[in-house]
Amino acid sequence: MPRRYVIALIKHETNTFSPVATNLSSFGHGNGPAFGAAARARFENTNTPMAAYLDIARREAAEIVTPVAAESWPSNKASRATFETLLAPLEDAVRAGCDAVMLDLHGAMVIEDCDDAEGEIVKRIRRIAPHLPIAVTLDYHTNLSGDLVDNATVITGYKTYPHVDMYEAGMQAGGILKGALDGAIEPVMAWGWKPLLASVMRHAPEDGPSGDILAFARRMEADGNVLAATLLPSFPHADTRYTGLSAIVVGDARHGGREHARMACNHMLNMAWERRAEYVFHAPPLRESVAAAKAFGLAHPGAPVLLIDHCDNCGSGGAQDVMTVVAEILEQQLDDVAIAPIRDAQGVATMIDAGAGQNVRLKLGGRTDMPSIGLAGKPLEVEGRVLAITDGEFVVTGPMYTGVRMHLGRTAVLDTGQVQIVVTERPHEPFDLGVFTHAGIDPRKKRYIMLKSRIHYRAGFKGIASHIVECAGEGVTNADLSVYPYRNLTRPIYPLDSM
Repeated sequence: MPRRYVIALIKHETNTFSPVATNLSSFGHGNGPAFGAAARARFENTNTPMAAYLDIARREAAEIVTPVAAESWPSNKASRATFETLLAPLEDAVRAGCDAVMLDLHGAMVIEDCDDAEGEIVKRIRRIAPHLPIAVTLDYHTNLSGDLVDNATVITGYKTYPHVDMYEAGMQAGGILKGALDGAIEPVMAWGWKPLLASVMRHAPEDGPSGDILAFARRMEADGNVLAATLLPSFPHADTRYTGLSAIVVGDARHGGREHARMACNHMLNMAWERRAEYVFHAPPLRESVAAAKAFGLAHPGAPVLLIDHCDNCGSGGAQDVMTVVAEILEQQLDDVAIAPIRDAQGVATMIDAGAGQNVRLKLGGRTDMPSIGLAGKPLEVEGRVLAITDGEFVVTGPMYTGVRMHLGRTAVLDTGQVQIVVTERPHEPFDLGVFTHAGIDPRKKRYIMLKSRIHYRAGFKGIASHIVECAGEGVTNADLSVYPYRNLTRPIYPLDSM
């Protein structure tokens, strides 16, 4: 008889300081969760762990059950009711019987009455089927818990940021699980945690301390000493007792894997702790950053200069309507600028009512207050021509989330003469050129590009840029962790406390 695999995706990165609510409709990036065949269709043939799981099952000619696929942009805590709606189909599928479960999870999901949603998901599956093999993939920005580790059979995570290896992580987890089902290996996991609150702006392996740690992890895997080695630098905007840097390593218990896994895990954690000061991000004043970007663009015409508005990124829970950096760009009179995206449904409606080609004056953005950090929304008055109106849909062609359809909601482009601003109804992190090209803007021909992103922009935009300037605006994804009123962290923790 063919094996029966249950394959599911439930993902949310919870910023407990975010002013953005997380409703059931938030999943599916605003289209709601997908169930059954629709769940499979949404993610097959994409660069995601779920797609990898589907390919593993298909090659084995296994029966495939996809009860749910639900992913939301980061935001505040989801309700218990929303969580139960997502989890119920998965539990029903397991109760119906299966040979294994493969889960595409995040690792930093918080709901209103539980700080460890992923741990609860796996624990509840384990209660239904105590001996069921369970594979889990986690996002690079995971806050790992003992409950999750204790109830999973194998855990792997991404080694890249931007996350361009999601499919690879799924193949790794699913491959280890299949090896266990075939009796070829006996997975065993070692994990650990450090009281280190690492700024997301210092997570990128290519220019942060994580790079050397991940290189070691890859060497251990390549040498065959371990089956999988994963560094999880944390998601510092989730105020929970689990928040902090961790590592998890999978070994084969039949070949000294327990000892190899523990050694590799300890070494990775020690490397991170010894270099903890490098995980602190130091930002220059915004005025200086924008001035530097302007000077470089004037002195080096050709490829565009990127200005990265990293304090208001929806990919980490930002409102994506803070206008601080845009205002500074206009104040310093940068010219030939493309900006994306500003989330402002009311602004989009005003431009659509006016129509393409028409001039409009509107108060743009600034519609969201952020009481957790004492910041009030402040719209920016702008005037210009409506350059384009779109449905906000495109398929990603770049290396991150390749093949996934994006839904920005109705979208309009405002051209002020100096800048062209992509304004959307829904949030979206700009990691693919499609955020501009679907609206008729070729970003490669601009002198400057401003993106509301942190690191993921590198997937689609780094290759076209002449220079990159990080701009410290305002918002709930501020890289300065001292601005947040933490109450639930395990203390002491670096760098908030002396250690």
